[in-house]
This record gives sequence, C-alpha cells and structure tokens, in this order.
Amino acid sequence: MTHVVKLTATPREVTGKSSHKLAGEGLVPAVVYGPKIETMSLSVDRREFEHMMHHASVGSTLIDLTVEGHGRPLDVIIREVRHDEVKGTVQHIDFWAVDMGHALQTAVPITFVGSPEGERAGGIVMHAMRELKVEARPKDLPEHIEVDLSALNIGDAFVVAQVTAPAGVTLLEDPEAVIASVQAPAVEEEVVVEAEEAAEVPEVGKETEEANEE
Repeated sequence: MTHVVKLTATPREVTGKSSHKLAGEGLVPAVVYGPKIETMSLSVDRREFEHMMHHASVGSTLIDLTVEGHGRPLDVIIREVRHDEVKGTVQHIDFWAVDMGHALQTAVPITFVGSPEGERAGGIVMHAMRELKVEARPKDLPEHIEVDLSALNIGDAFVVAQVTAPAGVTLLEDPEAVIASVQAPAVEEEVVVEAEEAAEVPEVGKETEEANEE
C-alpha cells in the first residue's frame, strides 16, 4: 500500500494574487482537479510542501489534502510540479483528485539497488529509464519500484519484463524496453590510436638515420 502524507491548502480566486505576490507570502499557487470534483485554485505553504516532498514522490504518493472550508479531505496525487528554470524554486503544483475505488494510470519512480558485476569489472552502467508507467488503484500504488542490477555483467541489459510488479500493479511499458545496461569502457579505440602512433615513430627514426648516412 502506498504511503499517505498530509497537506493543507487554502482556496484562492483565479483572478487573485499573482504568483509573485504569493511567493512573497511564502505560498505556492496550485490547482486540484479530477473526474468527480470541480476544479479548485489553491495556495499551499511553500515550507510545508517542500518538507512533504522529502517523503513523497510525484505521481505515486497518496496525499490527504485538506482544503480550508471544503469539508472532508481529498485523496490526491501530485500530477505535476513546475519549477523556476533559473532559481529552481517551485512555481506551481497540479493535484489530481483520485477515485479510491478505480484504477489510475501514473508513473512510479525506479529505485536502483545492487552493484552490477560488470561495473566492478570496469563496465559503465547506463540508466535508460528513471520511472515506470503503471496502472493500479490508489491504495496499491507503490512509492517506488526496485530494480536490482547486481547480476548484470558487461554487455547485459535489464528490461521491463524482468521487473517484479507489486501486488495490484500492472506495468504499462513495453516488456522489451531497456531499463539499464552495462557497457564496456570506451578505451579500445584510444588504445588502437596510440598503437598506430607508436608504430609510426620507428619509421620516422629510420628515415632520419638514412638521411644521416647519406
């Protein structure tokens, strides 16, 4: 079962304060929407949200969202978090109000574990995917999905078909899609070049000796 965290929000008018003014008050503009609720514009305390994100993930953490004046809390997940391109600060949050009785499609982060055999032999680990698209009921959403790379040798790849999905979770990715691989170190070409350069040196020396003899 997914981890549940709590968060509070305050309603705001769509034509109300700008993001700049909200930022000056330590708030972040947000919106919550879903198939069974009317879209609401909100503001969230920046510190509270940032603290929550230490224990939450976009798309996979179920949030108990209390909206002031709304009554019972809403079951939501974070659909999107937009950041300032320069400062990196949170600019806007999209919440999706889920139906606890129906499955939803979302993306769950991948957590890589284990040190590949091939990496210890000098190989380079390449991560092709950082999250997996899944379908599950909100209560079955995992915080993350572990992928153990320990057995990978140089030249091996770990594909989606090798992932063990948690109970109640269906993977929506192509089974043959590569999640991670271990590649051989790119040094062979450099060695060949160095060998060729070394082979040219005696020839130059020979020409010099012949010139001296003449």
